[in-house]
Amino acid sequence: MSETKSDRRISRRSFLKGTAAVTGAAALTGIGVTEAAARTAIPRKWNLEADVVILGFGGAGACAAIEAAERGARVLVLEKQPEAKLINNTRMSGGIYHCPDPTGDRAALKEYAKAMFSGENIPWKLEGEQPEWSDGLAEAWAEYAPQNVDFLQKLDPQYKTVGFSAFAGAAFPKFPGAKDCKYRVFGSTFTGQASFNEATMNKPKMEKMNGEAFFYVLAEGARKKGVRIVYETPAKRLVQNDRGEVIGVIAAKKGGGEVAVRARKGVVITTGGYEYSKAMRKAFLEGPGVEGWAFYGSPDNTGDGIAMAMAVGAGLAKVGKAASRIITAVPLRYHGLKAGLITPAVGRPNAIVVDNYGDRYAAEHLVTKDPSRYFFYKEAVKFDILELIYPRVPSWFVFDETLRSTFTITNLGISTAGFGIVPWSKDNMDAVRRGWILQGNSIEEIAAKIRNHPENRKLMDSQRLVKAVAGFNESCAKGKDETFGRLAATLKPVEKAPFYALPLYPGGPNTKGGIAANAAREVLTWEGKPIPRLYTAGEISSALKFVYQGGGNLTECIVFGRIAGKNAAALKPWK
Repeated sequence: MSETKSDRRISRRSFLKGTAAVTGAAALTGIGVTEAAARTAIPRKWNLEADVVILGFGGAGACAAIEAAERGARVLVLEKQPEAKLINNTRMSGGIYHCPDPTGDRAALKEYAKAMFSGENIPWKLEGEQPEWSDGLAEAWAEYAPQNVDFLQKLDPQYKTVGFSAFAGAAFPKFPGAKDCKYRVFGSTFTGQASFNEATMNKPKMEKMNGEAFFYVLAEGARKKGVRIVYETPAKRLVQNDRGEVIGVIAAKKGGGEVAVRARKGVVITTGGYEYSKAMRKAFLEGPGVEGWAFYGSPDNTGDGIAMAMAVGAGLAKVGKAASRIITAVPLRYHGLKAGLITPAVGRPNAIVVDNYGDRYAAEHLVTKDPSRYFFYKEAVKFDILELIYPRVPSWFVFDETLRSTFTITNLGISTAGFGIVPWSKDNMDAVRRGWILQGNSIEEIAAKIRNHPENRKLMDSQRLVKAVAGFNESCAKGKDETFGRLAATLKPVEKAPFYALPLYPGGPNTKGGIAANAAREVLTWEGKPIPRLYTAGEISSALKFVYQGGGNLTECIVFGRIAGKNAAALKPWK
């Protein structure tokens, strides 16, 4: 297979345009501008080809592949991880997603979705986050989201849903449409139940739960549709012809070298966020983006797709957005960055959260209660304009023996602990022995150990922490937190020695900002014009630009993954 003469022609104008486009991407990836620009040349020979080429085999990539294949396209997926060790954010997740009742008011559902995506239909909001595209995005959500359970069960009739009281209904009841749209949220299982503390990775199908069950349905569904998945072959660069169409991909080949992949119809980028990219975290996250943040998703999410899209002229949208709160992290590093853990113990009885000085600053249940848990990080990155520091980065989770002995700090069945990325024991004592959890026989001793922790920077004041614990314990005795309004059910004192502390950093499962895209999931330039034959879906281009309801990531993997796959498959082959 070889390209036509017109494909080989690269005018001086096209070259200069490409050079300018890659400048930003090169800065984030460490590739020199000259080198990156030179690589835009069309290969003399294509090693592989398909109608639709998808980059990344996670939830969004699998849904795009399934939809494209169902519409008759030959689909090829390039995945950077090995097949036997594929651990993506979808698989690591709780398997939670939205599926509004199909009998609900569709107009109301559209309004609720628009409020989450952009918010210009909320009277008190100054402006929408993405008003140019929100109507189309909301219309797509209203059409596709109520089909989600049916979509999954058609792929595998043995797949079951479970309900969660903590995630039921619309998380934003004051939003337009919330009352009448009959919003529903489900979990995923083959067992009929779902426990976040039982790991089911690599177990037989009928024992799988949570994200493991959810992704199994999608992965097997893609394979049954004839989708070809090429593992250990990460995409590196997009190939454009002189008309600006994306016509293929250059990928790294297992064992060295490169492979050129021709996309006869289109390319879909679903490579995930930039949780483990030092350069992008520095560039995009608020506050100390490297040492001051942590994530509990896949360490293979390194922003590759963002850099590739930027190199062909893609614009960016709300890149600093993240589905984040405050979580603990440990000194196990991937790509030079600390590994995080989902931290459901925060907000539980017998514990408080304090800043670096030892003061409480919020009702702790807001860290882990839906929906505030997905933007609590905004509280953590508050900047002290007088002292010029971030006093809440990190924050400190201070708890007593009662909590340590009765509740596991992290979930053992999902996320980094459930997939073997971070070791953790049910009784938390392995982390104590490793020094990840600080231990002391008094609050004063815990304060001293926090003060000696390098990331506290000698800020902890023992008397302030003692006062914070005493004040909280008084609130527990009264049954009411008059200072911050913490939920009464969680008001149990921090009083039984020994005492413990963990650092908490802004972070969560994933970033949400990235590539700019419209409702058709076409990748857009900074001027809002579609880049021909290039599509995207998933957290790399999340539609949830204003607020986030738990389960939203997997929901948009299905909804917008399907739309991207459908639209790419509908194109006529390029010539």
